[in-house]
Amino acid sequence: MIVRWETDHDYVLVHVHQDMFGDWIFSRAWGQIGTQFGGLKHRLADDHAQAMMWLADESTILTSRGFRKVLEVEAESAEGRDAVSQLSLLDSL
Repeated sequence: MIVRWETDHDYVLVHVHQDMFGDWIFSRAWGQIGTQFGGLKHRLADDHAQAMMWLADESTILTSRGFRKVLEVEAESAEGRDAVSQLSLLDSL
């Protein structure tokens, strides 16, 4: 699952996925649109339910801060693969 929220200047992208060991990873990227300012953080969830709870919490917080959801796709979709490739670029910074 990949979800992206934006304001006029900022973005947050969350990717919930399993790694090669079957562990659930909650990856969160954030920054200013059109710049390289931002960051990337990965968290290991106990299970899928916990990762989805973190996603729901993130959505509530961001909505209260004026962010709007602009993307929600499965990682295996074409849009999802494109979003993951952008996330991978951040990981190398």
